Amino acid sequence: MRNTWPFTRRAWCLAAGSALLADHVFATAFAVSTAAAMAPPTEVAVSVSAARLQGRGTLRYFGLRVYEARLWAGPGFAAESYTEQTFALELEYARGFAGGAIAQRSIDEMRRSAIVANGQAREWQAAMVRAFPDVAPGDRLTGIHAPGAATHFFHNGRPTTPVAGPEFARLFFGIWLAENTSEPALRRQLIGAGL
Repeated sequence: MRNTWPFTRRAWCLAAGSALLADHVFATAFAVSTAAAMAPPTEVAVSVSAARLQGRGTLRYFGLRVYEARLWAGPGFAAESYTEQTFALELEYARGFAGGAIAQRSIDEMRRSAIVANGQAREWQAAMVRAFPDVAPGDRLTGIHAPGAATHFFHNGRPTTPVAGPEFARLFFGIWLAENTSEPALRRQLIGAGL
């Protein structure tokens, strides 16, 4: 019996591939135009000179949306030297999380990329517990990085507790921006690679 299906396997694969490519081109164009149109939140605008949206991406866990991350930076931002630049990382949560759980996950990621002594890890985790309140869907946590200054945190635009130390800043923001991040695709979106 002759196959009456209108697509051969090869034709179907080509059609599906074309649709995915068109979807990627549209999504990329939408992201670029949206990035150009977005204004920075107040806490970013007052902390980062000439702040613009460098990039954005969504973190998913087993397909579930966890948060949308947005990187705000001035002109000439270079990811390879993020520790030497002023920028803001904004996370808008899609689900509720306890602040203590966010702090624990942050420590786990920081220790994944570097050796952190137990005492230092406890100190940083306690500081992050003070800096990170519980979040509900739609809440925003923003971290401001400035070389040589404490990392300042904001919850929905209101300041929380800053955390001092360049090593904390390097490892904390490295969760998203370091080359050895556990989420390289999200990093590429944040730094604007490929847009």
